[in-house]
Amino acid sequence: MSIATDRIGTSGLRGGVARLARLRTGAAGAAIDVFAIRIAAAGFAYGAQVLMARLMGGTEYGIYAAIWVWIAILGHSATLGLSQGACRFLPADQARGDDAAMRAYLLGGLSVTLACATAVALGGLGLVWVEGSLLAGLYAAPLLVAALVLPLFALQDYCEGIARSQNWPVLAIAPPYLLRQGLIMAAMLIAIGLGAPAEARIAVLCTLVATGLAVAVQAGLLVMRLRASIAAGPRHYAWRRWFRACLPIAASDLASAGFNFVDVVVLSLLASPATVGLYFAATRIQQFVVFVHFAATAATAQRFTAAHAAGDRRGLATLVRMQARLTLAATILIGAAVLAAAPLLLRLFGPEFHDSLPILAVLVAGSIVASAFGPGEDLLNMLGGERLAAFITVGMLVLAAGLCFALIPILGVLGAALAMALATVARAIAMALAAKSVHGLTTPVQLSDFGRSTR
Repeated sequence: MSIATDRIGTSGLRGGVARLARLRTGAAGAAIDVFAIRIAAAGFAYGAQVLMARLMGGTEYGIYAAIWVWIAILGHSATLGLSQGACRFLPADQARGDDAAMRAYLLGGLSVTLACATAVALGGLGLVWVEGSLLAGLYAAPLLVAALVLPLFALQDYCEGIARSQNWPVLAIAPPYLLRQGLIMAAMLIAIGLGAPAEARIAVLCTLVATGLAVAVQAGLLVMRLRASIAAGPRHYAWRRWFRACLPIAASDLASAGFNFVDVVVLSLLASPATVGLYFAATRIQQFVVFVHFAATAATAQRFTAAHAAGDRRGLATLVRMQARLTLAATILIGAAVLAAAPLLLRLFGPEFHDSLPILAVLVAGSIVASAFGPGEDLLNMLGGERLAAFITVGMLVLAAGLCFALIPILGVLGAALAMALATVARAIAMALAAKSVHGLTTPVQLSDFGRSTR
């Protein structure tokens, strides 16, 4: 029982229990909503990748995959951590009734995100121009179009963070992961139907159109809902406080994005585009498993902040245990289902993609083992410890890259999968130990506890 509950007495206890019940019910419901959307989105994404691979062939598909990886890495990090920071600052400001701080964060974060993403896109084009060979080869036109996609991608990432901070999971997740993917497929089919060549540059151009439309819908709906809950008024900027927390999160985001795609990046350096496409197809199917963790994070990260701000230590610990147990159970179930369906899912990409099955099995195994160590990274980023989380992620990125460079020459694409599985588990363990050290919260799932919770 918390100190506050001891002081309040029986009525306070009842109120605390009721708040905890609402917190847990709301988190579970939100997680289910997010998970359902992400599973549907994974289906759209899978369909989009199958369509691209079938239309473009192995080489052009590999080029598109490499370009998309760089858009994701740079787009996620271009918010400078303000997207994730929204889940940390906005709920706390709401709890204090500080609307001026909320208004400032919303507008300030938007301005910084657009400015930084534009600067990154221009800087990237400058580096490509200096390097020279990329603009003279197969990557030239796709890279130029990708520079236009980047600011829109970053803006959508920021909108997602704002919606998550307000516990609007459907608005946060559906536009980027359902609408955008559906529009990419539709745009590609229309372009090919109108006689455009099935090339990577056309696919990136379709991605530009789809991202622009999806972010316009999301931003419009978000503005309407925010206006209904936050009245116009003065703004109180706290740049130093925001960036003290958000810049380490941004570094962690950049390292996380790099960590998620370092295998594809290294493969693109050591192997042909067709080989990259073969591996990328397996990672797209693995996303069905990874989405379990994403759904849990989207539903609970801001609730960790709210429970911590309210001084509800017991409620926070209970929420952490619930998230960890449910995430592990769901990851095991989805992982098993994905592996059972993998032969059919891979065959749809084309007969040559059947060789991706061992790659997928190794990646799924790594995700399942890592999920047993709970939401350590979320706790560090939301409750304090973001610098440590960033340090761990950077270290694991270096480890993953080193393992990729060591194992790919020996084992080929299977070496990339093994490197990522090992690094993913190591990262989960490190985050769990760090969360225990900083906050005294045990995140790994105890098998005996898990067994009791499922009976």
